[in-house]
Amino acid sequence: MILVVDDNPVQALTRKAILAGSGLEVQTAHSANAAFAAIEEDVTRAIRLVITDHIMPGESGSCFVKRLWERRAGLSVMVLSGLAEAEDDYAGLDVTFRAKPIRPAELIELATQLSTVKPLSM
Repeated sequence: MILVVDDNPVQALTRKAILAGSGLEVQTAHSANAAFAAIEEDVTRAIRLVITDHIMPGESGSCFVKRLWERRAGLSVMVLSGLAEAEDDYAGLDVTFRAKPIRPAELIELATQLSTVKPLSM
């Protein structure tokens, strides 16, 4: 399962459609709080990858990633941003960063690879 987190519903639903169209199971959340609720409800640990926007209301992507790993250490994360310089915010964090726009084929390829990596800590 892939969790797509983006406060822009059009972006989130577009990514969901692209990934689901390739056979991947996808859930969306439109805020960091909604993402944390989904993670907490994921008792079977089906969520294997979080794809998140860098800029969201109330919390930057890097803060979100750090809080996410407090709950699920080792969970794979892909960060997407329209700001290429935002990659600096993730220095030292084991995330996959890509500047937007990202081609559908690249999104599918990365999501497939990252969602098959087993998290370090269950």
